[in-house]
Amino acid sequence: MAEHESLEFGKADFVLLDTVSTPEFMANLKLRFEKGRIYTYIGEVVVSVNPYRSMNIYGRDTIEQYKDRELYERPPHLFAIADAAYKAMKRRNKDNCIVISGESGAGKTEASKYIMQYIAAITNPGQRAEVERVKNMLLKSNCVLEAFGNAKTNRNDNSSRFGKYMDINFDFKGDPIGGHISNYLLEKSRVIVQQSGERSFHSFYQLVLGGPEQLLRSLHIQKDPAAYNYIKVGRQVKSSINDAADFKAVADAMKVIGFAPEEIQTVYKILATILHLGNMKFASDGDVTLIENGKLVSVLGELLSTKQENVEKALLYRTVSTGRDVIDKQHTEQEASYGRDALAKAIYERLFCWIVGRINDIIEVKNYDAKVHGKNTVIGVLDIYGFEIFQNNSFEQFCINYCNEKLQQLFIQLVLRQEQEEYQREGIPWKHIDYFNNQIIVDLVEQQHKGIFAILDEACMNVGKVTDEMFLQALNSKLAKHAHYSSRKLCPTDKSLEFDRDFRIRHYAGNVVYSVVSFIDKNKDTLFQDFKRLLYNSSNPVLKAMWPEGKLSITEVTKRPLTAATLFKNSMISLVENLSSKEPYYVRCIKPNDMKSPLLFEDERCRHQVEYLGLLENVRVRRAGFAYRQTYERFLQRYKMISQFTWPNHDLPTDREAVMRLVQGCGFEQDVAYGKTKVFIRTPRTLFTLEEQRAQMVQRIVIFLQKVWRGTIARLQYRRMRAALTIIRFYRRYKVKSYIREVARRFHNVLGMKDKGKHVKWPTPPKVLRKFEEALQGIYNRWRASHLIRTLPPEDLPQVRAKVAALETLKGHRADLGLQRAWEGNYLKRDKPEAVSSFTLVSSELQRKDKFMSVLFSCHVRKINRFNKAEDRAILITDRHLYKMDPLKQYKPMKSIPLYNVTGVSVSPGKDQLVAFHTKDSRDLIACLQGMVPPSESRVGELVGVLASHFKSEKRKLQVSTVSPIQCSMHGKKCTIVVETKINQSQPDFTKSRSGYILSVPGN
Repeated sequence: MAEHESLEFGKADFVLLDTVSTPEFMANLKLRFEKGRIYTYIGEVVVSVNPYRSMNIYGRDTIEQYKDRELYERPPHLFAIADAAYKAMKRRNKDNCIVISGESGAGKTEASKYIMQYIAAITNPGQRAEVERVKNMLLKSNCVLEAFGNAKTNRNDNSSRFGKYMDINFDFKGDPIGGHISNYLLEKSRVIVQQSGERSFHSFYQLVLGGPEQLLRSLHIQKDPAAYNYIKVGRQVKSSINDAADFKAVADAMKVIGFAPEEIQTVYKILATILHLGNMKFASDGDVTLIENGKLVSVLGELLSTKQENVEKALLYRTVSTGRDVIDKQHTEQEASYGRDALAKAIYERLFCWIVGRINDIIEVKNYDAKVHGKNTVIGVLDIYGFEIFQNNSFEQFCINYCNEKLQQLFIQLVLRQEQEEYQREGIPWKHIDYFNNQIIVDLVEQQHKGIFAILDEACMNVGKVTDEMFLQALNSKLAKHAHYSSRKLCPTDKSLEFDRDFRIRHYAGNVVYSVVSFIDKNKDTLFQDFKRLLYNSSNPVLKAMWPEGKLSITEVTKRPLTAATLFKNSMISLVENLSSKEPYYVRCIKPNDMKSPLLFEDERCRHQVEYLGLLENVRVRRAGFAYRQTYERFLQRYKMISQFTWPNHDLPTDREAVMRLVQGCGFEQDVAYGKTKVFIRTPRTLFTLEEQRAQMVQRIVIFLQKVWRGTIARLQYRRMRAALTIIRFYRRYKVKSYIREVARRFHNVLGMKDKGKHVKWPTPPKVLRKFEEALQGIYNRWRASHLIRTLPPEDLPQVRAKVAALETLKGHRADLGLQRAWEGNYLKRDKPEAVSSFTLVSSELQRKDKFMSVLFSCHVRKINRFNKAEDRAILITDRHLYKMDPLKQYKPMKSIPLYNVTGVSVSPGKDQLVAFHTKDSRDLIACLQGMVPPSESRVGELVGVLASHFKSEKRKLQVSTVSPIQCSMHGKKCTIVVETKINQSQPDFTKSRSGYILSVPGN
C-alpha cells in the first residue's frame, strides 16, 4: 500500500477506492493530476499522467527517499516501481522487466529515462570505474537513439518512431555490467514524407541547424532545412526543440559511447546523402530518363565514396538477369523517383540498425563467466510506440497498433494469471472478473492463413501486378464475417470509409480506419539490388559493412526475402515470449489532453484511455475479494505495535497465529482471510483504520524510544569520555617513559664519545614533551659546552666569550662575523707596523693616567666629526674608555667616551663596517672601520662581541641593533645613516644628506 497521503490529494492507490466505478476512478485521477500528483498505484502497477511541465521530483534527494524502501512506504512514483524491480531481481535472483505503455504523447520515453536514471543512481556504491563506464554508456545511448529514432508529431514533440527494448545486465552484487538494445519497426517512411504539422527525424534538423560550418561545407549542406524537399515541411513546424544544442549533445554522447571519429563522419555523410537524394529530380526526353540536376550525382558519389557514373547508373537503370543474359533496363521517370525514395528510406533504416548494433557491440557483457562471477541477472525496460490514430493511418500505424494489442493481451494474461495463481497458492477462493479479451483482435491480424498479415503476404507473392485495391478485395472476401473488421463494401452506408481504399479495425483502444494505399509496397519493402551493390562497393569501410548482401552476383538465385509484416510479427512474438519469461512491472501512461497543457484534464479523452488500457478491470482484479495482501512477517513488522500480544515481539508458535490475535483484538476478523503465507484484507477501510492506529502508536513509541535512546547516548558518551581520558593518561605516561628511556639509551655513553654526543640524533618527542625537549637540549648543550671549555687554555677564554657574545647578538642578522679567525683585538699594532712605537707610547701613557686594565679593541676608522665632516681617526676601546686618536699626529688622543656612558651599538646587516656607538648624552659616535689587513677582513663582529662580553662581565646590558638605515643622535639631533654601494669607490666615505649621512662603500 502507498504511504497514507492526506485525502486532499485523493487515493494514492486506486485499489483503495470505496466503490470501483468509472466516475470515481476518473474523479480520483483528475484530483491527483490537479494537485500535482501525477503517479497513482493500482497495486503494483503505476498509472502515470503526463504533466506537460518540469517537476522537481526526480533529483538526488527524491532518489534517496525511495532507495531500499518498500512499494507501500512512499507516495507513488516511478522510482518506487524501479526500486521494486531492482530489489526483486537481487533478492530472488530472477529476471524482471518494466513494461511502459500508453498512446503517443503520454510520456513513455520520459518514464523510461527516469527509470534508467534511478537504476544508474542506486547502483555501484563502490564507484568501480568499469561499472561507471557501463552506466554512462547506457544513459548516453538514449540520447543517440532519440536523435535518430524520434520525431516531432502532432501529439508529441519527441515521439518514438521505433520500438525499443533494453536489457540491463547485472552481476551478482547488483551492479550493471552491460546491456542489449532491441529495436522494432522504424517508421522509415517519415524520411521522405511527413503529415502536416510534423517533422522528419530529429537527426536531419540537428545536422542542418547545429553542424559546424566546416562540416556542412564538406557535406555540401546549406544551413536551411527549407532547401531540402524531404524535410522542408517540418521546418515550418513550431516546437520547443533546440536542434543546435541537441547536435552537440548527440555528438558528445557518441564519443562517450565509443564511436570512432570516422564512424561519426560516415553517419553525417549518410544523412547528407539522404537530403541530397530528396532534391534529385528526373525528366523524360522521349524514351530516355534523365537526371535534371546532374551536379548532385557528383556530390552523392563523393559522400558515398564511390564513382559518379556508378551512382548515375544505379539511379537510372536496373540490371536484370534473364537466364544467362544480363541486361540494363532503363527506369521510367516514375520508377526512378520510386527507386530514389526507396534508397533514401533503406539507407536511413540501415543506418539506424547499424547504430543500434554498434551500441550493442560496445555495451554487451564481455568476459563474464557465471561459474566465476555468479549468475548474470537482467532488468528489461520496454519503451515502445503507443496506440496511434492519425488522420491518415497507413501500414506503420497498423503494425504499431498490432504491437499494442499484443502487449495488452500480455498484460491481461499476466495480471489474471498472477492473481489466480496467488489465490490458489494461498488457498483463497477466486472470484472471476469479466474483462475484454483482445485475443480475437490479435488473431485477426496474425493468424496463420487467415489473418491480415497472411492475406497481405499472399497478395505480395502473387505473380503479375498486384495493387492495394486487390489486397482490400481479398480482405473483404475473407474477413467479411469478422466482428472486428469492416469496410465500405461491407457497410455501404458508412460514408466515413472510402470505396477501394479504407478498412476499419475495432481495436481494444477504439476504432481505427486504415488506408490500404502503399500497403503492398511497404510490405514488399523493395530495394533494387543495384543500390545494394553500389553501396557494398563503396570505398568507405563503415558504409560497405552496412550492406553485406551487395556482394551477391546478379545471376545468383536467392530465397524470397521475408516481408516487413512477417518480420515485424516474428519480432513481436519473440518480444512477448521474452517478456513472459520475466517478472513484469507495469507503467501505464495517460495523456491528459491534446493541447500539451499542464492545466487541462480532458475527462472524455482520459476516460477513453482508462477504458482501453483496462485499468478499471485491473482494479477489480486486484480487489477481487481482497484489496490488500501481505506476508505474515511483513504484516507483523508494520502493525505489531497495535496489539499488546505482538509488541514488541510475540511468544506464539507462528506468525500466522500472532496476526490472527492482532486482527481479533482490533475487531476485523470478519474482513480478513488467512492464507498459507499471507494475510488478505477485504476492504480498504480496514487497512486505513490499521494505518491510523499504527500512526498513533508510532508517535508514542517514537517519544519513548527518543527518551531511552537519549539516555543511552548520554551514558555511552560519558563512558567513552572516561575511557578516552584513561587511555590518554596511560598512553601519555607510556610515551613519556618511552621517550625518556630512548634519550637515556642514545646518550648512555656520551661522556666517552669524542664529540660528547654531538652526532647523536634526538628522538622525536610526544607533543606533550616538546617544551621539555627544548629545555633538555639546552641543558645538554650547556653541559657539552662546559666540557669543551674545560679543554681550552685560560688565555683563550676571553676570546671564546667574545665570540659567543657576538653569536648571541648578531647570528642571523649579519653574514660574516669573523668567527673562523683568531681575534687579536688591538689591531693598531698590526695594521701599521711603522707606527707601533708611537701608538705604544700613547697607550702606555693613557694606561698610567686612566688606570685601565686591558685593551679590548683598536682599529683605524673613518668617522664624522662635530662639524659634520668625515675624517680619518683611530679608536682605542679599553675596559674603561673609548678613545678617539689622530693617526696623523702620532695617535694623539683627541677625546674619550667613558664606557659607562655607552648605551648601545648599531650595525648594518650588510658587509660594510659601519658602527654607531649610542651614548647617554645623545652624542653618538658614527664610524666605519677601515685600514684592515687584509682589506676584506670583517671586524664588526669582533667589536660587538668584545663589547657585549665586557658589558656582560660587569653585569651591564649593551643594546645591540642590526638595522638599515641606522638611526642616531648627533649633538642632540636625530639623523639617519644610509649605506650605498658605488662601483668606482676605493675607500668608504661619508657624505651629508637631507636626513643625515650616506656611507658610500666600494662595490667591488
